[in-house]
Amino acid sequence: MENNTDNQIELKDRILSFYKDNKLKIKIITFSLIILAISFFLIEINKLKKNEKISEKYISAGVLYLENKKAQAKETYEEILMSKNSFYTMLALSEILEKNLEEDNEKLIKYFDKVEKLQKTKEQKNILIIKKALFLANNSKEDEANKLLQELINSNSELKNLAEEILSK
Repeated sequence: MENNTDNQIELKDRILSFYKDNKLKIKIITFSLIILAISFFLIEINKLKKNEKISEKYISAGVLYLENKKAQAKETYEEILMSKNSFYTMLALSEILEKNLEEDNEKLIKYFDKVEKLQKTKEQKNILIIKKALFLANNSKEDEANKLLQELINSNSELKNLAEEILSK
């Protein structure tokens, strides 16, 4: 029993000694961890706010289109495309295509390329490639569309069957 008490006292002394010897280092590490945690939370809050602003822009662009303010709607969708938000850029591009808001095909191809770079998953990129191939096919660029579809087929994508079906037509 007495031996156990001596071990506890010795352990306490070693911990106190360690703390006294490394007091400054421990305080710096603790302070750094606190600053790091606060920074992380502030960055996350900032991301949420940006995402919320972009979602509001997306909704307002749809409202502008319904109010027959197509030029303003197109401008807002283009702002979203420049935002580098992978989710809303894909939606904005789809809206521009579906509503025929942009007539310059070269500009649309640049939009496709920009949005493709932002997509994080292979599946998202493949969906965008299918959309781009359909767009190119509709605009008399069959060779480029076929090339994109063939690349999808060769990569054994989940959309391989869809790409083969489009190519067969």
